[in-house]
Amino acid sequence: METHIPPFRADLARSVRLLSAFRKEQTDPDFFYGLLATDTVAQLRGYTRLDGALVVDVGGGPGYFADALREAGARTMCVDCDAGEMRARDGAMPEGAVLGSALCLPLRTGSVDVCFSSNVLEHVPDPGAMAAEMVRVTRPGGLIYLSYTSWFSPWGGHETSPWHYLGGHRAARRYERRYGRRPKNVYGESMYAVTVAEMLAWARREHLRGDAELVEALPRYHPRWARHVVLLPGVREVVTWNLLLVLRKR
Repeated sequence: METHIPPFRADLARSVRLLSAFRKEQTDPDFFYGLLATDTVAQLRGYTRLDGALVVDVGGGPGYFADALREAGARTMCVDCDAGEMRARDGAMPEGAVLGSALCLPLRTGSVDVCFSSNVLEHVPDPGAMAAEMVRVTRPGGLIYLSYTSWFSPWGGHETSPWHYLGGHRAARRYERRYGRRPKNVYGESMYAVTVAEMLAWARREHLRGDAELVEALPRYHPRWARHVVLLPGVREVVTWNLLLVLRKR
């Protein structure tokens, strides 16, 4: 049964709250990802019913989102290719965890009600293949929630930002010189340059082919009134920060 979840409000106060918490992503992941997971589930409920739904969290790591989805009444699976990342929170695999690649999900076609992924797409070498897999495993009428950090956003290089604007490899070398270790997210190995235009084009192709209807494309962390920034070529690459694509399987 669904627990009480505060109503979702995409206002300026929410944006400030999330972006402030973002500074604690690496120093206090429980705080940051717990807050983001609660916010995300509230947002997701605006698109589909979660109580009793089978939701797969693609690239869910230690399971913060899966836990929040479960508290909202969903049945959850967490698919990730990195067992170490999945054990990062308390040393144990999350409930419902499955080892598998986002590029070839270990799920039957049309088997889940909601296919969900938060901030994973920029970490796979073929984002189109991952997105297509998410569509494949979703049942007709089901929902795809796909969110990622765009390369040209202020946080596009993750911990190597903002030096990624001078090139991903250069930013990684600078980070290593400064901190004496390689960054967790290494350009060309575990982090890739995915643009807003690239995935908007993918979503529109899915829509035109009739595979999935594009329900909404918006900047995930911004106030609702800023959603039209994704319509501005060039500007959207920097200002969108994190692109959210919501599609419904046909």
